[in-house]
Order: sequence, then structure tokens, then C-alpha cells
Amino acid sequence: MSTGQLIVLDHVVAVLTAALWLAAGAVAAAGRTRVALGLAAGGVLAVAGRLGLVAVLAERGWWFVQEKLLVGVPLLVVTVVAAAVLAGRPLLRGGALPPVAVTALFAVGYAALAAFVVTYVGGYPLTWSVALLALAGVGAAVLVTTQAVAPATGADGVAAAPLSRRRFLGIAAAGAGAAGVGLAFVRAPSADAGGGAAAVHPAMHGTAVTDLRGPTTPGAGGTVRPYTVTARTATVVLASGHEVDAWTFDGRLPGPPLTAVQGDLVEVTLRNEDISDGVTIHWHGYDVACGEDGAPGTTQDVVGPGAEFGYRFRADQAGTFWYHTHQVSHVGVRRGLYGTLVVDPRDADPDDVDLVLPVHTYDGVLAIGDDDGVREEAAEPGASVRLRLLNTDSEPHRFGLAGTAFRLVAVDGRDVHEPGEVSERALRLPAGGRYDVTFTMPDGPVALTVDGSVRMRLGGDGDPATGAWAELDPLHYGAPAEVPFTLNTRYDRHFTMVLDRGAAMVDGGPAFAQTVNGRGHPSIPEQLVAEGDLVRFTVVNRSLETHPWHLHGHGVLVLARDGRAATGSPLWVDTFDVRPGEAWDVAFEAANPGVWMNHCHNLPHAEQGMMLRLRYDGVTGLAGGHGDAQH
Repeated sequence: MSTGQLIVLDHVVAVLTAALWLAAGAVAAAGRTRVALGLAAGGVLAVAGRLGLVAVLAERGWWFVQEKLLVGVPLLVVTVVAAAVLAGRPLLRGGALPPVAVTALFAVGYAALAAFVVTYVGGYPLTWSVALLALAGVGAAVLVTTQAVAPATGADGVAAAPLSRRRFLGIAAAGAGAAGVGLAFVRAPSADAGGGAAAVHPAMHGTAVTDLRGPTTPGAGGTVRPYTVTARTATVVLASGHEVDAWTFDGRLPGPPLTAVQGDLVEVTLRNEDISDGVTIHWHGYDVACGEDGAPGTTQDVVGPGAEFGYRFRADQAGTFWYHTHQVSHVGVRRGLYGTLVVDPRDADPDDVDLVLPVHTYDGVLAIGDDDGVREEAAEPGASVRLRLLNTDSEPHRFGLAGTAFRLVAVDGRDVHEPGEVSERALRLPAGGRYDVTFTMPDGPVALTVDGSVRMRLGGDGDPATGAWAELDPLHYGAPAEVPFTLNTRYDRHFTMVLDRGAAMVDGGPAFAQTVNGRGHPSIPEQLVAEGDLVRFTVVNRSLETHPWHLHGHGVLVLARDGRAATGSPLWVDTFDVRPGEAWDVAFEAANPGVWMNHCHNLPHAEQGMMLRLRYDGVTGLAGGHGDAQH
């Protein structure tokens, strides 16, 4: 069973445990002792199951059980023992239970419920404040229950509540005060040095990112590629006739395709005609100088209506990439502010058929480019075909190629070493990711499927057979080759990012946030590196959602997933899916100075808090900027 499945099962058992014990208390209070005994017996089994699940999860990593072992399990064990002592014999004897026994049954339910709330709302890491609030909550619930189930009068007919109102309020206030004291243990946000050296240069007195601009001349044999793109609203009609009220580059969906040959100097002038929220361009996966990165409030000011901004970079990386706005990107990209960027090698033999296929969902309608039907493409038998698959949505897509064997020759614009030929294998593409696949056109037709539906045909009518094929795992595909670092390398910095849902502050307000190490943007400490450092990330997903992780300005080498080393071709990516329960280890050399956004590329998740910054010592971003958080 996967860790993600165990997390779901643990949640289910936690809720079931609470329900059984609370029901046992309620039934016992109503005088139905036999039914209460059955429910309590079921509750004991549920507690045993919960303890077993925690033990199994503990083997998968401390991240998945910290709050369970420190709060949830002790609370459960103590209250179950108390219930056994106070209610066990009365339950077995039958007859009406004394109030203290009824309260003991409720207490186990409260403890189980508190343990679930701590996991689901408190998240990771456990803090003193959360732990004390959980204890205070259980204590307050027990006090209220004690008052509720106490007999109205004693044996002599005199009112006999176990606690006077004044004493009850005093105890409750003491519990709330104890929880409040816990808040003092919550440290203020600070920079995270990842176990490396602290900052040498003062944070606000270094090189400004606005001074870190791209080169002004092309490389040897290259030329200047000037482009102008204009952001504006438009109504765009898809191939089916469906109208999209879009935000566009140049009034089209997607924006104009940008192309270059390796070594060219790309110059792009961005103009904003009428996008009121403003716009920027981020070159997704392309390692531009930081001043060209398009992170609003961090590397540049937002380009408002009537303004413009110029980008330039040398096209040193060949491959398939894309560009999109990074201003209010969870809205802007969804509504159409994106386009493709393809850089060809200078000495490469061109393919006979080379198709750039960005997949995007408009108003719930999936399209390849602006074609929301089945796209038809010509390809002669024997032709060399390259399909450049781009996922510009915030959720993963599953691709299939029917009617031919193929090779996965590039991932995120980086070549795969010695890719083998495969057939009837699905390709799961993370949000923001790109796959290049090649094949020789067969005599019969070939079909491309997206999420199980045929979306493109090559070479004539008729669809070859498709099926529920197993996924091709890029971590174990292709041939190994020499790499600059491995799991055993000594790293200068090692950052652990635990991704979760929980209560946190996001942009100054409380939210049920998408969190990193228990915090939401912009309260997540920035990651500090120095130029030349070898840096390792461990990215852990405790949540029930997939998080496609994306670091600006750097490709990362995948070292391992769930502790198992990658065995295929060196896998260099800029976006990788961390599914529920997974832990990824990736590494890179800090060789591109700047202040870089580091975030989930499910863009609503980033907007809900799952975003931080990686800063090179000696470099400063725009004063007061918080990247994509501007609205």
C-alpha cells in the first residue's frame, strides 16, 4: 500500500474511532448499556487499528507521524486506559452507568477527534501552541460533559453539580491560558540556511536583482530574435465554436509561438494593453538571468495597462519550454496568458514532422492549442515525427500514443540518455512539465490520447486500439550516465520542505492554507544559498493532493523518490510531481545568482500559500516584494 493510501486510511480510521467512542458515550448516557458496550468494543478495535497504521506510517518517515506520536497516540492511550478503569466493569455488569463512566467514554471520543484535527488542521510541524490547544480542547470538552451528565440532585435532594460555575470557568480559563502560553513558542519567520553558513552580506545591501540582466549579444553563429507581445483581453473562438472570454498575448490562444536557434539572442518586448491586474512573463524552465525571470515584486515591477517591459536572454538551452504571466498567475494562466518557446540545436537534423502541442483547459473545455476537438495532422509513412507535449494546466495530464512504438527523448527540455523504444505505455505529465516523444510514422494511423480520449490523429482516419496502460516511470527509463552528484554527495545545503494543508497566515490573513513546513506565503522562511553551493532538496507531501514542484532559474537532478535512487537516464527537470505520501530528493548547483521563486505549480496552491523564495547571499529582491502574491 502506498504512503498516500495509508494517509487516507489513517484519516478514515481516526474519524471512525472518534465516532464510535462518542456514540458509545451518547448511548450510555441514554441508559442503553449493552449497545454502548458493543460500540466501545468497536472503538477499542479502531484504536488498535489506528496504532497499527501509525506504526506503519512511522516506517515511511517521521514527517507522516510527528503529531500522532507526540499528541494523538498519548491522548488516545491515556483516555482509553481511563475509560477501561472507570467504565469497563460497569459496562460488563450492565445497568445504568455512573456519570464518571459516561464521561470517560466521551473523553476517548474527544481525544480521537482532537488527534484528527491536529493532523488535518494543525499539519506539520507540530507546535507547542497546537499541542496545548488540543489538550485544552479535550479538557474543556470533558468538563462540559461532566457538567452535562451530572445528576441534577444528590441523594439528599440537594443540587449536586461536580463543579461550581465559578470553578468551572476558572479551570477553563486556566486551560485557555496554558494554550495561549504555547503561542510564545512559535518563532518568528527567519532565513533557513539549510545547515550551511549564515549570510555573509546584509540582506538589504547586496546586488539588486534588477542589475542581473541577460547578455546583449548573441553567441557565435547566432542572431537577434526580436519579438513584441501584447497582453490584452479578447474573445477567442475555439475550433468547436466555443467562445472563451480570455486574457491573451496578441489576442490568440495560446500566445504567439516563440522560436530560436541555440546561440540566438531573444529579445521580447511585453506590452500591456488592458489587463487591469497587470502582467509579467516568466520563462518556465529556462535558466535566464534573474532580472529576466518575471516574478512580480521580486525581480521586476508589474507591467500595468499602458506600460511595457523588455526581456532578453541568450538561447543557450535547446528544447521545449513555455512562457506565462506570473502576476496573479492562478487566474492569468488559466484564462490564457501563456505561450510556447522552442529552441532548436544549431547542428541538429530537423524532424519531418515537428508538432508543438500545449494542452490547456478553458472553462472546463480541454484543448490542444485552440483545438478542442480531435486535431488532424498529416504524416507520411516512414517520416520522423516529434511531438512536443506541454501541460500548461495546474493538474497533471495522462497521455497515450496508440498505433506506434515511441521514445521519450526529452523531459522538461533536457535530453534523455539512450531512450529505449516502448509501446502501450502512458505518460503522466506534471503541471508545467514537457515531454518530447519521437517515432517513425508507421503505415497505419497514430492517435494521441489525453486523459483517455483521442485528441489528435496522424496519418489518416481510424483510431488504433487504446487501453489502460501502465505509466512509464522516467526515474527508471533510459541508460545511466555520469552525474555531478548523487545521494552520497556531501551537500553544502540541505532543505526539507514538507507540503501539507493547515491553518496558517497567507498574505496577512488566516486561511486553511497550502503550507510548507507549517507556514504559508510570505511567512515561509526564505532559503539562503551561496554561489557555488551544492544544494539538496527533500520534498515531502503529507497532503491528499498532488504538488508539482517548480524552482525558478535552475534545473534539478532527481536523486531518489521515497528513498529509492533513480536508476535510468540522469533525470534533469524543472517541475516534478510530488504525489500524496511521496518524498523526493533532488539536487542542483547554485550557479545562477538571484532571488528565485520556489513553489507549487498547481497555481491555485501557490496562491493559497505554497510558495517561498530561494535567495543567493549577496543578492536582494525588490524591497517589500512577495512575488506572485500581488493582486
